[in-house]
Amino acid sequence: MSGEEQLRSAGLRVTRPRLAVLEVLDAGGHLEVDEITRRVRERIDSVSTQAVYDVLGALSRAGLARRIEPAGSPARYEARAGDNHHHVVCRGCGLVADVDCAVGSAPCLDPNTAHGFEVDEAEVTFWGLCPDCQSRRHLD
Repeated sequence: MSGEEQLRSAGLRVTRPRLAVLEVLDAGGHLEVDEITRRVRERIDSVSTQAVYDVLGALSRAGLARRIEPAGSPARYEARAGDNHHHVVCRGCGLVADVDCAVGSAPCLDPNTAHGFEVDEAEVTFWGLCPDCQSRRHLD
């Protein structure tokens, strides 16, 4: 589905900044706002950081992007949204990768007590060292 079709099907107006941000996110990764802004500016000459934040907020609310916030890191955004996946984060370099849920359906974990909440999602973050950081550790 094209960016225009994605935006329209989510009930959002089609704008150049929205299309550019979708294009950046669709290229993959778990990107910080500064990196998204830099890549968007390669496509559109003048776009403010605040405009990128606004677009990311709209895309997240519409389910076209997902915001993740690994502990101790700035927020990151990804295009993979609406499914039940988790993340693994490298303690060394901060690399983030997707991890498919072992159970498959949301929520994949149920708390012993939900204090009256109806739980519909569980976020899981795995922490460790990526292969590159493991190699560097063994060289030290």
